[in-house]
Amino acid sequence: MQILLVEDDERIIDFVQRGLKAEGYVVEVARNGLDAIALGSEGQFQTIILDLGLPDINGREVCERLRKAGIDTPILMLTARDTVQDKVSGLRSGADDYLTKPFSFEELLARIEALMRRRGGGLKAESKTLQIADLVLNLETHEVHRGGKRIELTPKEFTLLECCMRMPGKVISRTRILDQVWGYSTDPMTNVVDVYIRQLRRKIDDGYELKLLKTVRGFGYKLDGF
Repeated sequence: MQILLVEDDERIIDFVQRGLKAEGYVVEVARNGLDAIALGSEGQFQTIILDLGLPDINGREVCERLRKAGIDTPILMLTARDTVQDKVSGLRSGADDYLTKPFSFEELLARIEALMRRRGGGLKAESKTLQIADLVLNLETHEVHRGGKRIELTPKEFTLLECCMRMPGKVISRTRILDQVWGYSTDPMTNVVDVYIRQLRRKIDDGYELKLLKTVRGFGYKLDGF
Protein backbone atom coordinates (compact mmCIF):
# COMPACT_ATOMS: atom_id res chain seq x y z
CA MET A 1 0.00 0.00 0.00
CA GLN A 2 1.66 3.21 -1.19
CA ILE A 3 1.16 6.67 0.27
CA LEU A 4 2.53 9.98 -0.99
CA LEU A 5 3.38 12.40 1.82
CA VAL A 6 3.67 16.01 0.64
CA GLU A 7 5.31 17.97 3.44
CA ASP A 8 8.35 20.22 3.95
CA ASP A 9 8.60 20.04 7.76
CA GLU A 10 11.25 17.41 8.52
CA ARG A 11 9.85 16.75 11.99
CA ILE A 12 6.42 15.91 10.61
CA ILE A 13 7.96 13.88 7.79
CA ASP A 14 9.91 11.76 10.26
CA PHE A 15 6.91 11.36 12.59
CA VAL A 16 4.45 10.35 9.86
CA GLN A 17 6.90 8.28 7.81
CA ARG A 18 8.05 6.17 10.76
CA GLY A 19 4.50 5.60 11.95
CA LEU A 20 3.10 4.60 8.56
CA LYS A 21 6.04 2.34 7.74
CA ALA A 22 5.46 0.55 11.05
CA GLU A 23 1.88 -0.04 9.90
CA GLY A 24 3.10 -1.68 6.69
CA TYR A 25 2.71 1.25 4.28
CA VAL A 26 5.27 2.27 1.67
CA VAL A 27 5.74 6.03 2.02
CA GLU A 28 7.21 8.34 -0.59
CA VAL A 29 7.91 11.98 0.27
CA ALA A 30 7.58 15.10 -1.86
CA ARG A 31 8.90 18.28 -0.23
CA ASN A 32 7.33 20.80 -2.60
CA GLY A 33 4.26 21.21 -4.76
CA LEU A 34 5.84 20.62 -8.15
CA ASP A 35 7.37 17.31 -7.04
CA ALA A 36 3.99 16.37 -5.56
CA ILE A 37 2.25 16.96 -8.89
CA ALA A 38 4.88 14.98 -10.79
CA LEU A 39 4.71 12.00 -8.42
CA GLY A 40 0.96 12.17 -7.82
CA SER A 41 0.28 12.18 -11.56
CA GLU A 42 1.82 8.71 -11.84
CA GLY A 43 -1.34 7.32 -10.23
CA GLN A 44 0.47 4.69 -8.18
CA PHE A 45 -0.56 5.88 -4.70
CA GLN A 46 -3.57 4.77 -2.70
CA THR A 47 -3.64 8.02 -0.68
CA ILE A 48 -1.97 11.43 -0.81
CA ILE A 49 -1.32 13.32 2.44
CA LEU A 50 -0.98 16.93 1.32
CA ASP A 51 0.24 19.86 3.42
CA LEU A 52 -1.41 23.15 2.60
CA GLY A 53 1.67 25.33 3.17
CA LEU A 54 4.45 24.35 0.77
CA PRO A 55 7.58 26.31 -0.25
CA ASP A 56 6.62 26.81 -3.91
CA ILE A 57 2.90 26.44 -4.65
CA ASN A 58 0.26 25.82 -2.00
CA GLY A 59 -1.54 22.55 -1.39
CA ARG A 60 -4.84 23.79 -2.82
CA GLU A 61 -3.21 24.45 -6.20
CA VAL A 62 -1.50 21.03 -6.09
CA CYS A 63 -4.85 19.44 -5.38
CA GLU A 64 -6.60 21.35 -8.18
CA ARG A 65 -3.91 20.43 -10.72
CA LEU A 66 -4.06 16.74 -9.82
CA ARG A 67 -7.85 16.71 -10.13
CA LYS A 68 -7.73 18.54 -13.47
CA ALA A 69 -5.25 15.89 -14.65
CA GLY A 70 -7.82 13.21 -13.86
CA ILE A 71 -6.11 11.86 -10.73
CA ASP A 72 -8.79 10.61 -8.33
CA THR A 73 -6.47 9.36 -5.57
CA PRO A 74 -7.92 10.20 -2.12
CA ILE A 75 -6.29 13.36 -0.75
CA LEU A 76 -6.05 14.18 2.94
CA MET A 77 -5.08 17.82 3.42
CA LEU A 78 -2.94 18.88 6.41
CA THR A 79 -2.84 22.44 7.68
CA ALA A 80 -2.46 24.59 10.77
CA ARG A 81 -5.43 26.68 9.63
CA ASP A 82 -8.64 25.50 11.24
CA THR A 83 -11.29 28.03 10.23
CA VAL A 84 -14.42 26.83 8.48
CA GLN A 85 -13.51 28.93 5.44
CA ASP A 86 -10.08 27.25 5.19
CA LYS A 87 -11.65 23.79 5.41
CA VAL A 88 -14.30 24.59 2.80
CA SER A 89 -11.66 26.05 0.48
CA GLY A 90 -9.51 22.92 0.81
CA LEU A 91 -12.41 20.56 0.18
CA ARG A 92 -13.61 22.56 -2.81
CA SER A 93 -10.13 22.35 -4.34
CA GLY A 94 -10.61 18.59 -4.54
CA ALA A 95 -9.43 17.26 -1.17
CA ASP A 96 -11.41 14.38 0.35
CA ASP A 97 -10.68 15.16 3.99
CA TYR A 98 -9.04 17.79 6.18
CA LEU A 99 -6.83 17.36 9.27
CA THR A 100 -5.50 20.26 11.32
CA LYS A 101 -2.10 20.40 12.99
CA PRO A 102 -1.10 19.32 15.55
CA PHE A 103 -2.68 15.88 15.15
CA SER A 104 -2.27 12.46 16.71
CA PHE A 105 -0.92 9.61 14.61
CA GLU A 106 -3.94 7.49 15.58
CA GLU A 107 -6.31 10.06 14.07
CA LEU A 108 -4.21 10.34 10.92
CA LEU A 109 -4.22 6.56 10.51
CA ALA A 110 -7.97 6.35 11.10
CA ARG A 111 -8.65 9.00 8.47
CA ILE A 112 -6.41 7.25 5.93
CA GLU A 113 -8.24 3.97 6.53
CA ALA A 114 -11.61 5.72 6.19
CA LEU A 115 -10.59 7.28 2.87
CA MET A 116 -9.48 3.92 1.54
CA ARG A 117 -12.72 2.26 2.60
CA ARG A 118 -14.71 4.97 0.82
CA ARG A 119 -12.78 4.40 -2.40
CA GLY A 120 -12.78 0.62 -2.01
CA GLY A 121 -9.00 0.70 -1.67
CA GLY A 122 -8.57 -0.79 1.77
CA LEU A 123 -6.24 -3.66 2.60
CA LYS A 124 -9.00 -6.19 2.11
CA ALA A 125 -9.41 -5.08 -1.49
CA GLU A 126 -5.71 -5.13 -2.27
CA SER A 127 -3.99 -8.24 -3.49
CA LYS A 128 -1.81 -9.77 -0.80
CA THR A 129 0.83 -10.76 -3.35
CA LEU A 130 3.01 -9.03 -5.91
CA GLN A 131 4.22 -11.04 -8.89
CA ILE A 132 6.63 -10.51 -11.77
CA ALA A 133 7.24 -13.53 -14.01
CA ASP A 134 7.72 -16.46 -11.60
CA LEU A 135 8.81 -14.23 -8.69
CA VAL A 136 6.11 -13.90 -6.03
CA LEU A 137 6.20 -11.70 -2.92
CA ASN A 138 3.58 -12.23 -0.20
CA LEU A 139 2.79 -9.02 1.69
CA GLU A 140 1.14 -10.85 4.59
CA THR A 141 3.60 -13.65 5.30
CA HIS A 142 6.69 -11.75 4.07
CA GLU A 143 7.68 -14.81 2.06
CA VAL A 144 9.27 -14.66 -1.39
CA HIS A 145 9.29 -17.50 -3.91
CA ARG A 146 10.71 -17.87 -7.39
CA GLY A 147 9.66 -20.82 -9.50
CA GLY A 148 8.07 -22.29 -6.38
CA LYS A 149 11.36 -22.16 -4.45
CA ARG A 150 11.45 -20.07 -1.30
CA ILE A 151 14.04 -17.27 -1.13
CA GLU A 152 15.25 -16.10 2.27
CA LEU A 153 15.55 -12.31 2.50
CA THR A 154 16.53 -9.94 5.27
CA PRO A 155 13.90 -7.29 6.23
CA LYS A 156 15.73 -4.59 4.23
CA GLU A 157 16.09 -6.87 1.20
CA PHE A 158 12.38 -7.63 1.40
CA THR A 159 11.50 -3.91 1.55
CA LEU A 160 13.82 -3.17 -1.37
CA LEU A 161 12.26 -5.96 -3.44
CA GLU A 162 8.75 -4.76 -2.58
CA CYS A 163 9.71 -1.23 -3.63
CA CYS A 164 10.87 -2.52 -7.03
CA MET A 165 7.95 -4.92 -7.53
CA ARG A 166 5.41 -2.16 -6.94
CA MET A 167 6.78 -0.37 -10.02
CA PRO A 168 7.28 -3.19 -12.55
CA GLY A 169 9.20 -2.17 -15.64
CA LYS A 170 9.81 1.36 -14.35
CA VAL A 171 13.27 2.71 -13.62
CA ILE A 172 13.72 3.63 -9.95
CA SER A 173 16.54 5.99 -9.08
CA ARG A 174 19.00 5.37 -6.24
CA THR A 175 17.72 8.53 -4.55
CA ARG A 176 14.15 7.26 -4.67
CA ILE A 177 15.20 3.88 -3.27
CA LEU A 178 17.14 5.59 -0.47
CA ASP A 179 14.05 7.62 0.40
CA GLN A 180 11.60 4.71 0.38
CA VAL A 181 13.77 1.98 1.92
CA TRP A 182 16.22 3.80 4.19
CA GLY A 183 14.65 7.21 4.70
CA TYR A 184 15.64 10.61 3.31
CA SER A 185 18.17 11.32 6.08
CA THR A 186 20.51 8.63 4.72
CA ASP A 187 23.67 10.05 3.14
CA PRO A 188 22.96 10.23 -0.63
CA MET A 189 26.64 9.45 -1.32
CA THR A 190 26.45 6.07 0.40
CA ASN A 191 26.77 2.88 -1.66
CA VAL A 192 24.24 1.01 0.48
CA VAL A 193 21.77 0.78 -2.43
CA ASP A 194 24.37 -0.80 -4.73
CA VAL A 195 25.38 -3.28 -2.01
CA TYR A 196 21.80 -4.37 -1.37
CA ILE A 197 20.95 -4.52 -5.08
CA ARG A 198 23.89 -6.92 -5.58
CA GLN A 199 22.76 -9.05 -2.65
CA LEU A 200 19.17 -9.10 -3.88
CA ARG A 201 20.22 -9.90 -7.44
CA ARG A 202 22.23 -12.91 -6.25
CA LYS A 203 19.22 -14.24 -4.39
CA ILE A 204 16.50 -13.75 -7.01
CA ASP A 205 18.44 -14.06 -10.30
CA ASP A 206 21.44 -16.37 -9.82
CA GLY A 207 20.71 -19.77 -11.34
CA TYR A 208 17.81 -18.51 -13.48
CA GLU A 209 17.98 -17.93 -17.22
CA LEU A 210 15.58 -14.98 -17.06
CA LYS A 211 17.18 -12.09 -15.16
CA LEU A 212 14.60 -9.85 -13.51
CA LEU A 213 16.57 -7.15 -11.69
CA LYS A 214 18.30 -4.88 -14.18
CA THR A 215 20.66 -1.91 -13.90
CA VAL A 216 19.87 1.08 -16.12
CA ARG A 217 23.20 2.86 -16.14
CA GLY A 218 23.07 6.48 -15.14
CA PHE A 219 19.43 6.24 -14.04
CA GLY A 220 18.83 3.44 -11.54
CA TYR A 221 17.28 -0.02 -11.48
CA LYS A 222 14.17 -1.76 -12.71
CA LEU A 223 12.48 -5.11 -12.19
CA ASP A 224 10.65 -6.73 -15.07
CA GLY A 225 10.00 -10.11 -16.64
CA PHE A 226 11.23 -9.32 -20.15
